Amino acid sequence: MYVRRDAEGRIDLVSRAASGACTEFVAVDAPELLEFLSGKEADPVPAALQASDLELIRVLEDLVEVLIDKGVIRFTDLPDAAQQKLRDRKDLRVSAKRLNLMEDDDGLL
Repeated sequence: MYVRRDAEGRIDLVSRAASGACTEFVAVDAPELLEFLSGKEADPVPAALQASDLELIRVLEDLVEVLIDKGVIRFTDLPDAAQQKLRDRKDLRVSAKRLNLMEDDDGLL
């Protein structure tokens, strides 16, 4: 993962890929990254919003799959970057399930 730090040196932004904002590589299992992702040190409102965002992301992923399965859109209709992100997320979910790190949330829609 790549991170950006605030003036106090705390992680304030995370990205899977290096970008202009996130240039420092941090191991996925680094304690400070896990703490940031858990939202424990954050204000409750942004943490709740972030949790809601993560849930909505999964809903949108499922929606895209349903639209593709029903033939409304083709996977190749999506921009290359969107295709890659969806493939990456699917691979991460498969890996996490193999490691039993995520609960089964298939069939949200």
